[in-house]
Amino acid sequence: MKTVKIYGPGCKRCETAEAMVRETAARLGIDIDLEKVADAKSIAMAGVMSTPGISVDGKLVHAGGLPDSAKLEGWLAA
Repeated sequence: MKTVKIYGPGCKRCETAEAMVRETAARLGIDIDLEKVADAKSIAMAGVMSTPGISVDGKLVHAGGLPDSAKLEGWLAA
């Protein structure tokens, strides 16, 4: 099971990023434990300077804007 965190204050882009992660994981048949992190201090401590941010298994893989679908598949499949 992959541990995925979405960092962001809950804006529309953050919600879209969360939906993208859920849909991609379901399509690939990958079980994920998804956590949303909205606390500004926790976001900053994770190194996210622009939201939404995404980490997979403790590694920050994306920050700022929506992720590319192909990259998202790669992060989840790795």
